[in-house]
Amino acid sequence: MKLTEIELHNFRNYVDQTLKFSDGINVFLGENAQGKTNLLEAIYVLALTRSHRTNNEKELINWQSQTAQIKGRLQKRLGTVPIELDLGPKGKRAKVNHLEQAKLSTYIGQLNVILFAPEDLSIVKGAPQVRRRFMDMEFAQMSNRYLYNSTQYKKILKQRNRYLKDLHYKRQKDRVYLDVLSDQLSAYGAEIIYQRLQLLKKLEKFAQNVHSEISQGKEKLAFNYRTTIEADQLGSVELIYQSLLKHFDKIKDKEILRSTTLIGPQRDDLHFVINGKEVQSFGSQGQQRTTALSVKLAEIDLMKEQTDEYPILLLDDVLSELDDFRQTHLLTAIQDKVQTFLTTTSLSGVQQELLTNPRIFRISEGNVTMEK
Repeated sequence: MKLTEIELHNFRNYVDQTLKFSDGINVFLGENAQGKTNLLEAIYVLALTRSHRTNNEKELINWQSQTAQIKGRLQKRLGTVPIELDLGPKGKRAKVNHLEQAKLSTYIGQLNVILFAPEDLSIVKGAPQVRRRFMDMEFAQMSNRYLYNSTQYKKILKQRNRYLKDLHYKRQKDRVYLDVLSDQLSAYGAEIIYQRLQLLKKLEKFAQNVHSEISQGKEKLAFNYRTTIEADQLGSVELIYQSLLKHFDKIKDKEILRSTTLIGPQRDDLHFVINGKEVQSFGSQGQQRTTALSVKLAEIDLMKEQTDEYPILLLDDVLSELDDFRQTHLLTAIQDKVQTFLTTTSLSGVQQELLTNPRIFRISEGNVTMEK
């Protein structure tokens, strides 16, 4: 999969901008606060219909306009596909091959991206919600089923939390309806947990290979998915569903007291282990960064396996955070494999001999010029 062209209208500080990209490495070069990351963000939003930097979509629209538009042209295995995303007061509209999509869920997955930014180095040591978001964002691109279950789960979760609050404050008394919501939440939650386990098992295998190469065979990386469900109940969706139902029944009073849902995939976590020791607690900074890099590179191969297309890689000023050894491994691993977009304030910190024929775009105050 390649993004051959992007067209921006009133997106951030770009009023009208069209760029044509190389199939290999594309570099957005410029000082801070000039618009480099805005270009990377535009690609991310075009893929996932949401930003990785803000939850306020008004921030994506140029302050002089009410609407914004991002258009892209994809070169996929089966041909060229134009896609489009419009942002405005009435929400988002997405088009594929000039046909408007009834749901955003049918649009997501047309363009698959993997983002690697400095904050992603905290995927190992950061808060649990960072890792849950990582799983949800990546797996949703790989599986429409995962995206559907995740969307439905969030809807039911909101309803259930609201009803728990009503029960707590005596605005409602009917616990039968709570059981109905628990059943629905268990059904979607079981699907999510089971799919996470299946995809994490495959991701772990790819990550182990990368990590072994970087550590020169001295370290073995493993994943540990933390959930309320007992280990012997994780073998099927039905077993997880029944286990969730039993747990909900046991903690019903406690949940009403606290006015919130206390178990489920929204509470689960992912831990990383090197040679039997948890990286979060006992790993060195170098091991934590190697683990994050291994996971990100593993995503590329997993996404190729799941979708039959390589994703696009977005590197947001991350090379400056990696030492020469890890930088070399990253650039060597992606060379001639995936189309890559990277932002940097200077190429002096990048091992340029590893950048084969990069297309360089210089950005200054929202103006873009391509180097010949």
